[in-house]
Amino acid sequence: MSPAPKRFQQTKQLHFLTFSCYRRLPFLANKHAAEVFEEHLEKTRRWYGLTIYAYVVMPEHVHLLVNEPDRGSLSIAIQMLKQNVSRALAAQKASPQFWQRRYYDFNMWNEPKRIDKLQYIHNNAVTRGLVAKPEDWPWSSFLHCATGKEGVVEIESEWTARRRERMGSPLRVKMSATSLPPCRNDSDKGGAPSSRNG
Repeated sequence: MSPAPKRFQQTKQLHFLTFSCYRRLPFLANKHAAEVFEEHLEKTRRWYGLTIYAYVVMPEHVHLLVNEPDRGSLSIAIQMLKQNVSRALAAQKASPQFWQRRYYDFNMWNEPKRIDKLQYIHNNAVTRGLVAKPEDWPWSSFLHCATGKEGVVEIESEWTARRRERMGSPLRVKMSATSLPPCRNDSDKGGAPSSRNG
């Protein structure tokens, strides 16, 4: 077994996370599975006080752009998310496990990198040739970021901040030394997708 990856948590930074289904099998390829994942992502967000800036559910993997949770550690929150999704979808898999054991965690050290990962997440389905435009992939945060439309998962964005302000709720900004980042930029409106596969 390869050595455990080095993680830099409790740094008050955003994290770009990737975790894959067992042997990259497409366990999340159908509507039901993707919706179950979204439901459990939202439950995890609420339970752990996780702030989600972007996500995409792909057929065999998931990308998240998140902050560190208010309760517990990020690794525990992700472990619980994976376990709950695995249990909920256990009947549809014919393999010994649902997820690969580990996950990839990349800290966002600066704003350009955050924007790069945000675009990467939202263009992932386009890059893979699954849809022509990011808004055509229903299991991501793109539509919320582009239009403010609320979905199953609450996304931390300028839209969400305005809604909370209207309701008299406090703004949940947990990034250090910076204001709330824009959820998108002009290149999200049909800009060229990233050339990387993922």
